[in-house]
Amino acid sequence: MSAGPVLTVCRGCCCGRAEKHPELDHRAQLEAFRRGGAKVRVVDCLDACERSNVVVVSPTPEGRKAGARPQWLGGILDAERTADVLQWVADGGPGVADPPDFLDLQFFNPSRRVRNEAEL
Repeated sequence: MSAGPVLTVCRGCCCGRAEKHPELDHRAQLEAFRRGGAKVRVVDCLDACERSNVVVVSPTPEGRKAGARPQWLGGILDAERTADVLQWVADGGPGVADPPDFLDLQFFNPSRRVRNEAEL
């Protein structure tokens, strides 16, 4: 598997559901992430439902050495945001490269409880 960033993709009660976000092909998005150079972990729920679709980009060992922590992104709901995530992964992710375009507008800080339970 690639040594690139790890993507944790929420696909629980809200994220990844056609009922909530019918405008997005959720299966195609997952396939794009899988082809995009990152290890992909799919989890049931990251408990940040108000921000769906949630993707967490965890840094590489190099990024962690630079002080990077996992970056939580919400609202990854279209091809442009998906492409931005993939570009960031290709560039090295947190601590190695700046996020492309306006991807940083999707960043959010989950509660401490949620971060601890997610153990990213």
